[in-house]
Amino acid sequence: MLYTWNIEKVIKDTLDKHNLNINYEFNNNLTVPMSYNVSTNTIKFNYLQVNGYISNIRIKETDENFVKIILYHVIGYYLDFKKNKHDLRILMYGDEEEIEKLKSKIETNAWDYGRTLIPEQLLQSYDKVRELDKALIKSRLTNI
Repeated sequence: MLYTWNIEKVIKDTLDKHNLNINYEFNNNLTVPMSYNVSTNTIKFNYLQVNGYISNIRIKETDENFVKIILYHVIGYYLDFKKNKHDLRILMYGDEEEIEKLKSKIETNAWDYGRTLIPEQLLQSYDKVRELDKALIKSRLTNI
């Protein structure tokens, strides 16, 4: 099991490695493993959610490498918001189709941008997690 300090170390080392000026903090109320908040430029994580995600997506990687995979996906959101000026008002005021289209675009961009930074030795696992994540989300949606 990974603890807060284990995850913080992976985040700090990775951000330092890429000279990324992003804040990070743990948040026990977060309902996802990790998220990026564009307005505060902060990566937030919930160590219990991270551990749960690792147990749901079973791949042959160390826990630390798995945190890196999650982190690079979240860094992808940072890169997307830096490179693309999405009209985030759509998320609050758009119709369902517009909202889903924008969410899908942001999610695809996050995975794609994260893939550009991830170390070569983790690329295959990153792609596998991406596929398994889609299946996990799809199964949750069909179980509503």
